[in-house]
Amino acid sequence: MSDPRSQRFVRSYLKTKHLVLLVELGRHGSIMHAAQAANLTQPAASKLLGELEHALGVPLFERLPRGVEPTSYGKTLIRRAGAALAEMDAAHQEIIELQSGLRGRVAVGAILTPAATLVPPAVTLLKSRHAQLHVSIDVDSSRQLLDRLRAGELDIVIGRVTDAAIAGELNFEPITDEPHCLVARKGHPLLHGGEVTLAQLARQTWILPPEGSVVRERLAALFMSQALEQPSETISTMALPVVTQLLMGSDMVAPMAVELVQPFLDSGLLGTLPIDLHLRMDVYGFITRRNHKLSPGAESMLETLRELACYAKN
Repeated sequence: MSDPRSQRFVRSYLKTKHLVLLVELGRHGSIMHAAQAANLTQPAASKLLGELEHALGVPLFERLPRGVEPTSYGKTLIRRAGAALAEMDAAHQEIIELQSGLRGRVAVGAILTPAATLVPPAVTLLKSRHAQLHVSIDVDSSRQLLDRLRAGELDIVIGRVTDAAIAGELNFEPITDEPHCLVARKGHPLLHGGEVTLAQLARQTWILPPEGSVVRERLAALFMSQALEQPSETISTMALPVVTQLLMGSDMVAPMAVELVQPFLDSGLLGTLPIDLHLRMDVYGFITRRNHKLSPGAESMLETLRELACYAKN
């Protein structure tokens, strides 16, 4: 059972300054720098932190010679504090929108394929309907985007739920499983030399998404299953212009979502190597926080994304 003293503290004493301090401590790892960012003196920040730990009965930060490190309890509270502050910002923004029509801000995060194919036309359509609505777009891995969504920094993510432990916190609307092909430049030596083997590919230079990505993990498992060494020459990037320029100017290969590179395939600038890696990703889709009401602007963004995703399917 929870301590009634802690419940009273959280409901009647916990103030915005505590939340701001927690978030800044998590960001800076230093009481001095966190105090400066929160417009507090260092003694006042230390006192607030001590009050929090005393009331909750757990250590929130480990004191180190050069700063502080959040404990597991501290990490939980920092995440919740960030979400609470984001909710207050969202409430203020929603009031502004209600006063002056649909304007304000909506923050969208997306993995590479929908960021390049779905998000741009959705934003164009949204802006044609609500010109004063400001949209920010971040492109990253699903893991990074979901961390930011849970912290209240993003309104909508188009990606994958990679951690079953957090699935209960999220709403997920599936879109597609994003089939991939192996792409190389027009005229690549492996493009017209008959069937390509995995052993041949192990000797190629690969362009891959960063460590921890689903694509990279599944390719590693594929090479291991055939008792082959992993490709030793790799370049890590998620930037589509960089990937396509590297491909067209060299003999590198890259696993790419078919939808993402279809214009390059249609124009003949790139081609697909004659090998089926059976590389299909987990389904990606629209992700929002459960039990969180989107602002009118974010709701309009989500509806526009749904509209275009549905149109693309049909």
